[in-house]
Amino acid sequence: MIPISAPLLGELEEKLVLDVLRSRRLVQGPMVERFEELVREVAGTRHAVAMNNGTSALIAALLAHNVGPGDEVITSPFTFVATLNAILLVGATPRFVDIGDDFNLHTSLLAEAIGPATRAILPVHLYGYPADMDQIRSVTRGRGIAIVEDAAQAIGARQGARAAGSFGTGCFSFYATKNVTTAEGGAVVTDDDAIADELRILRNQGQRARYEYQRPGYNFRMTELQAAIGVGQIARLDQIVAARRSNARILGEALSSTPGVIVPLEAAGRRHVFHQFTIRLTADAPVSRERFLQHMSARGIECGVYYPRPVFDYACFRRDPRIVDPVTPTAYRVCREVVSLPVHPRLTDADLASISEAALEVLT
Repeated sequence: MIPISAPLLGELEEKLVLDVLRSRRLVQGPMVERFEELVREVAGTRHAVAMNNGTSALIAALLAHNVGPGDEVITSPFTFVATLNAILLVGATPRFVDIGDDFNLHTSLLAEAIGPATRAILPVHLYGYPADMDQIRSVTRGRGIAIVEDAAQAIGARQGARAAGSFGTGCFSFYATKNVTTAEGGAVVTDDDAIADELRILRNQGQRARYEYQRPGYNFRMTELQAAIGVGQIARLDQIVAARRSNARILGEALSSTPGVIVPLEAAGRRHVFHQFTIRLTADAPVSRERFLQHMSARGIECGVYYPRPVFDYACFRRDPRIVDPVTPTAYRVCREVVSLPVHPRLTDADLASISEAALEVLT
């Protein structure tokens, strides 16, 4: 079976983990600081604050901007549930703007969605492709609206000269399947000294120093073991991104002329890091998505559907009075069409040939 995800780990990560075990310092020590410095350098920001996971990063970022009950946060309907959970768990109200064909917030719809209660915009750099942050910043400029970027899947992605996560307050995930993994882990990046200070307090039970409580807080701390893996992973980031982009190019070239198939594209000035290589099987495709998935599985190729429904379209959220049914026709259509193929850096030339050949078998 060719898996849809396979982390690139090696002797460096093993050595760094052993260094931590031998140090007997397991939580919030020098390895976490080393990891934060590396994340900060990748993002090009003044600060990086490590967290125990990406969801905690989103929650902490919203709280650091004082987002809470009575506030509205505009976000994408086409995202992993952590995006919505973070908004709801800080007590805010989500407002959804439909996506464009690039799977990200449709910026031309953003201005009309902003209202007097809008406190933050939470764009999602889905699949590792950055949302159009120049347009988002243009719409929000001078309006006192925070930008909190869900860059969970997009470390290393760029728009122009700037990294995803650096346009506002950026949130990364380092879950086991991400391009850079710490098994579980996250980080928030920012240029704002006050926001960074608040993030460090929030992650450490509300303490600025031991027993000096500033506010109610959380245990969002990253362990030294997580950070050790992450330090090794960031050393490989350029290699990982280059391999994913190369694999995506090969798959895209193989499938781009297939009727009913839309392959991911990259607009000028926006750099995709291909956390997922996601195609769309439109109504013109010769087979249904279900048939395609069955065929690929029978050929020993694991594929995924990210995501089968708009994030709000589940009973547990529809029962929440803060969820008002939005008009998001593109999100609904895309949810019926998307399929992600393996694109990870452990794929061989033979694997890529097998994936392409299997897909073309059923699609042509």
